[in-house]
Amino acid sequence: MHVETAASKSFRAPADTLTPAQRRYGILPRPDLTWTPEVERATAHLYERVKTIIPSVEWPFFAPYVKAINELKAQRGAVIIAHNYQTPEIYNCVADVVGDSLQLARLAAKAKEDIIVQCGVHFMAETSKLLSPEKTVLIPDSRAGCSLASSITGADVRLLKQKYPGVPVVTYVNSSADVKAETDICCTSSNAVQVVESLGVDRVIFLPDEYLGKYVASQTKVKLILWKGHCEVHERFTGAELRAYREADPSVQIIAHPECPPDVLAEADFTGSTAHMIDWVKTRQPKRVVMVTECSMADNVAAEAPKVEFVRPCNLCPHMKRITLPKILDSLLTMTEEVVIDPAIAERARLPIERMINLKN
Repeated sequence: MHVETAASKSFRAPADTLTPAQRRYGILPRPDLTWTPEVERATAHLYERVKTIIPSVEWPFFAPYVKAINELKAQRGAVIIAHNYQTPEIYNCVADVVGDSLQLARLAAKAKEDIIVQCGVHFMAETSKLLSPEKTVLIPDSRAGCSLASSITGADVRLLKQKYPGVPVVTYVNSSADVKAETDICCTSSNAVQVVESLGVDRVIFLPDEYLGKYVASQTKVKLILWKGHCEVHERFTGAELRAYREADPSVQIIAHPECPPDVLAEADFTGSTAHMIDWVKTRQPKRVVMVTECSMADNVAAEAPKVEFVRPCNLCPHMKRITLPKILDSLLTMTEEVVIDPAIAERARLPIERMINLKN
């Protein structure tokens, strides 16, 4: 049964209500989303990737969307980029480019397609638009935010610069364009230490993640002035929780993201960015591992490391989970929601991202 959605209704929208992207690319009718033998055959190779993590009873719901999205992105000339925290059916079955925030920032700048669909959170879509201003950047749900990005504003950064005149500002990419516009250079959890040390100074303002900042401070002699922003996913983990897992099985390996609190990192066998955590699991192939990060990342790694048993004390990111296959399909059909940044802010916000990307390894 077909249920009419806001997206299908907008197909009949008057011309004077269309967005620039809709006027340029048009709005397409909703395809048939029935589970058929043809759909099953067309998506069988994709289900092979996820059959160990997506039950077969669920695939008839996902598969029609997967087929429709993959056909539509080719028709539109679009590339779908997805963060590691996206659900397996998105990450493994419709995404063209996957990675952590640094990887996506770099690859978005190199994208040849005219349309970028960002399956992540809003600051990531902004970053794609900053690096590819001539392209149309879509996010399937603009409400996909970030607790870190919302913890600080450009006005806050300006006040900090007044308080610490001349001290350079290093800002985590988990931040708004408004904040980036007040920044000297951006960083991610993958390269934060390298970025801080690249400035050749003895003190920096490091924003906005306090826990990532504390971890970076433990890895460098540079003094960091920190902001009390936290990731609502990683801050919920506790050292006591991890000790309980280790007491239950002393052989279990614990790996954690540096956005976690210090007592969590103290219990970890390895601390690293999402990309580094994935590489660690693939390289080490531990028998059992606790991956202290967002839930879907463990699912996505499990698809590529079937011999590893993942213990799951994970936390869901409610913002990442706003992105779904139906919303991706609607985004491509209706060319929404388009990411638009004030040109005056964009010009200044682009520079610190480019400085990060151009930083020599």
